[in-house]
Amino acid sequence: MQFIGGFIVPLFFAVITMFGFVKKVPLLDTFVTGVKKGVKTTIGIMPSVMALVIAINMLKSSGFLDILSDLAAPVCDIISIPKEIMPLCLIRPVSGSGANAIFNDLITQYGPDSIIGKTASVIVGSTETTFYAVAIYYGAIGIKKSGATIPCALMADITSMIISCILIKIGI
Repeated sequence: MQFIGGFIVPLFFAVITMFGFVKKVPLLDTFVTGVKKGVKTTIGIMPSVMALVIAINMLKSSGFLDILSDLAAPVCDIISIPKEIMPLCLIRPVSGSGANAIFNDLITQYGPDSIIGKTASVIVGSTETTFYAVAIYYGAIGIKKSGATIPCALMADITSMIISCILIKIGI
């Protein structure tokens, strides 16, 4: 399998190059134009990405996630979410790397086969970094108002988190 995987990218590159020659496309000019558009897109989304990074670091450093986790503990008990998972649930819609750092801490502290480790694994695998995705994709095409996108996506994330916790707790 690894043998095949090593040839996919070069094969893909060769097919695109041959297709460009057959269609008489100026390959270098087209490639440079694509790179220029990519750089413009990167510059366009940079303020959104930087704002998210700064906000995440402020939340983690200030201890605000711990305060929110403590406040949410009574509700978490009712809907079967372990209190230890709450920082992951709070940061996951905002930051994939922040969520991965919290996830790694949970796995290290509680182990991958514990209820908390299994629940964290399912949450990381079944939820999206909603705010990051909206900032990147909407920022790239210039959409200023997200409409119902964020509320719907957050509702899907919350539903996934609750269902994940319940299913792991009952052993499915």
